[in-house]
Amino acid sequence: MEHIVKTRRFADLARPLAALALGLSLAAAHAQSVDGEVKKVDADAGKVTLKHGEIKNLDMPAMQMAYRVTNPNWLKTLQVGDKVKFTADKVDGQFTITTLEVKK
Repeated sequence: MEHIVKTRRFADLARPLAALALGLSLAAAHAQSVDGEVKKVDADAGKVTLKHGEIKNLDMPAMQMAYRVTNPNWLKTLQVGDKVKFTADKVDGQFTITTLEVKK
C-alpha cells in the first residue's frame, strides 16, 4: 500500500512539472532574435538601453528602451555603439534581455 501512495504522489507532481516545462519551452520558442544597438549601459541598475527593431513576442514596435538583463556580467563587456542580437521576454513583470550576443 505504501508503494502505491508514493507513486501516486509522484504522478500528482509530475503532471504540473511537465506542463510547466512545456510552457517554458513554448515561451522560449516564441522569443525571436532581434537586432539592436547599445545606447547606454547602467551596470549599477543592471540595465542596458537598446535601440532595436520590432519584438513580436512582446508585441513591441521598434523603439529605444532600457531593459534588465538576466546576466549582469554582460554589462561589463558592452560598450555604447555595439551592435547586438538579443531575445527579450517579460520576467517577473519586467522586460528583460534573456540572451545577448555582440555582433562582430
